[in-house]
Amino acid sequence: MSSSDQIQRILFDEIDVRGALVGLEQAYAEVLSRADYPERLQIVLGELLAAVVLLTSNLKIEGRVSLQAQGEAGVKILMAECTHNNHVRGIARFEESEIPDEQRFDQLLKNGRMALTIEPSTGQRYQGVVPLEGATVSECLERYFSQSEQLPTKIQLAADGKRAAGMLTQVLPAAGAGAADWEHIVALAHTLTADELLNLDNETLLYRLYHEEQVRLFESDEIIFNCECSRERSANAMQMMTEDELLTVAEEQGGEIEMSCQFCNEVY
Repeated sequence: MSSSDQIQRILFDEIDVRGALVGLEQAYAEVLSRADYPERLQIVLGELLAAVVLLTSNLKIEGRVSLQAQGEAGVKILMAECTHNNHVRGIARFEESEIPDEQRFDQLLKNGRMALTIEPSTGQRYQGVVPLEGATVSECLERYFSQSEQLPTKIQLAADGKRAAGMLTQVLPAAGAGAADWEHIVALAHTLTADELLNLDNETLLYRLYHEEQVRLFESDEIIFNCECSRERSANAMQMMTEDELLTVAEEQGGEIEMSCQFCNEVY
């Protein structure tokens, strides 16, 4: 990871493949500091954060992208979100105080489902269902791209509770990368370990994997934790309640209404 809280796009000059590398540290720490998460959820949240930044980097829109997984017991919600200017936030809601460290991603969510949501600042909202048919976040997302987007995609994610990182490689839309070229890129990507992804700088990582290819590494963009909650947005949410409901809540809370943000725990 060449520098913390950065994303860098990559492009293969001689074949129709693009990609990106992301590393998270301070932004990841900010997300984890908002709640006392079990170690397994710390890792999964880190992987989701890295994944959503990678997915956002491929979209040329102003708005936000979110990944949300829901289950019926144990782990209720896992969510990570990234805006076009690389502001991230994430959250987990769970019932069990102890979650086995070795529990697979798809086993964390009983009868689970995951959604990829794209919300442009202007235009129509899009949501695609990601089947939980893989043992990891990476496998589930790769199957989504294969089935829904029909874009050959390789996603590798790693997190250890302090750092999170990811690499995405993907055939360019409307481009005709040869099957042999793509299989070669994926075969080399499979040799990448979680330790290398978390600890190697981007230049070294790319050279180790693709020193026989012509690969361009673009300037990095900064990633920061940021929550868009505010007193005004909280007040706007209260407009959905009736006067009687608001008076009841105020009475229960000692004469004032308090609203807290589920992402950053700010109280208004």
